[in-house]
Amino acid sequence: MFFELDRKTLLDSGTVLSVTPMNVLELAKRRRTVRKFKNKKPPIEKLLRALEAAKEAPSGMNAQPWHFVIIESIEMKKQVREICEKGERQFYEKMKGKLGEWLQEKGFTWEKPFLSDAPYLVLVFADVRAPFAVQSTWLAVGYLLLALEEEGLGTVTYTPPNPKEIEELVNAPKHYKLQTILPIGYPDDEKPKYERKALEDVISFEKFEEKES
Repeated sequence: MFFELDRKTLLDSGTVLSVTPMNVLELAKRRRTVRKFKNKKPPIEKLLRALEAAKEAPSGMNAQPWHFVIIESIEMKKQVREICEKGERQFYEKMKGKLGEWLQEKGFTWEKPFLSDAPYLVLVFADVRAPFAVQSTWLAVGYLLLALEEEGLGTVTYTPPNPKEIEELVNAPKHYKLQTILPIGYPDDEKPKYERKALEDVISFEKFEEKES
């Protein structure tokens, strides 16, 4: 059992208590996209432990260009949702081709209720002044996804079509660019994980195999 620490003490301590590690492969296989969340709000300690793992990701020149903005208030989540849905409406109006067909088949629309329903939103930014900032930040996101799974939390990596408006909402410095928004909470989504390709379909040794004509 973890000690109950208040938020200020936890943040001031410079470290977050660790959990017993699970098998990474098992976590990866279990982890799935979640867009529906239970009303129960997880303790902030769970989220901070996951972010503690995320910041251990490698980065170009060890610049650690990521920054995470945690949003909890109902009003801020509402504003984020309104901004994103405005952009999504425009995006869906122009949607054509295979992507449009796939989205329609899966039942996706411009509405993004998870942005206001989730107990937490974590906005992930990259400091683009750093070398390989985007690649490095997404490595941290990968760490974060597995760490959230270990904590029993679910999320979806959502990137709005109008990120600049979100950057302005949270007063992001001009060199910090929004990469994704993670709504986080206890999963309440029955949708199964999409099937993954077999290992032999995604690896080659030495070079790509000859393509069949």
